[in-house]
Amino acid sequence: MLARRSLLLLSAALLPAAAAPPLVVVASFSILADLVRQVAGGRVRVVSLVGPDQDLHAYEPRPSDLRTLAGADMLVLNGLGVEGWSARMAQASGFKGRIVVASKGVRPLHPATGGAAGADPAEGQYDPHAWQDVANVKRYVATIRDGLAAIDPAGADAYRAGAAAYLVQLDRLDADIRAAYAPIPAARRRVITTHDALAYYGRAYGLEFRAPLGLSTESEPTAKDIAALERQIRGEHITALFFENISNNTLLGQIARDTGVRVGGELYSDALSPPDGPAATYIAMMRHNLVQIVAALR
Repeated sequence: MLARRSLLLLSAALLPAAAAPPLVVVASFSILADLVRQVAGGRVRVVSLVGPDQDLHAYEPRPSDLRTLAGADMLVLNGLGVEGWSARMAQASGFKGRIVVASKGVRPLHPATGGAAGADPAEGQYDPHAWQDVANVKRYVATIRDGLAAIDPAGADAYRAGAAAYLVQLDRLDADIRAAYAPIPAARRRVITTHDALAYYGRAYGLEFRAPLGLSTESEPTAKDIAALERQIRGEHITALFFENISNNTLLGQIARDTGVRVGGELYSDALSPPDGPAATYIAMMRHNLVQIVAALR
């Protein structure tokens, strides 16, 4: 009996120690969740509050989201006012982890002018769609890398390596976008979308975007606004008009019928596609949008 007990104790000692549960990182929406995965690899479990093809502007926290956040180690937000619910949600859930604002250091755009604003915007005052400029996403990646290293020092080298490899891909993406637009005359680089989500893209790559809706998909344009946009489409012979994956496109469809402009396809602005779609990652989203816009402008 003693020999058997000794054998059991020896066997237990030789078994590998139970693996610690992975760290949990909650991202506010699907684009941020993809950036975290690119940096972290398999070291963390990533949960997106607003999933693929879902509208961040219309998000309302659910009880299940509060439970998820309560057990998380880090919360990644975009910032720039788009997640006005985040402070209340963190308090209501009892979240005790680290909050990372990915847009830290980005020069935000003022929605009224499209010009650069101060580095510390007040909530709701500035355009939050900074991820549409690849240079800004490089800042996002660095901020996410540092946040992950802070909650998991043992993985710091892995996060630095993941971020470095991804930054190389982002540099290539940025160069490809610029090269694709280079042959297109500036006068033709005008695009109509459902809501005003692509000002950063336009500033970075030399395009002009117009939309019947404002920064949020929940805004309501006036009849005067719509009429002015239709006059601009006709007067400037704009041919690039696109639906968005997260928007109700009824209004834009009516504008297309009124002006006789053919809809060029669907762009991904605030959310990725599901895994089997054409924009399952940030880089895939940007390349999909590039192909669609270039085809319409040419």
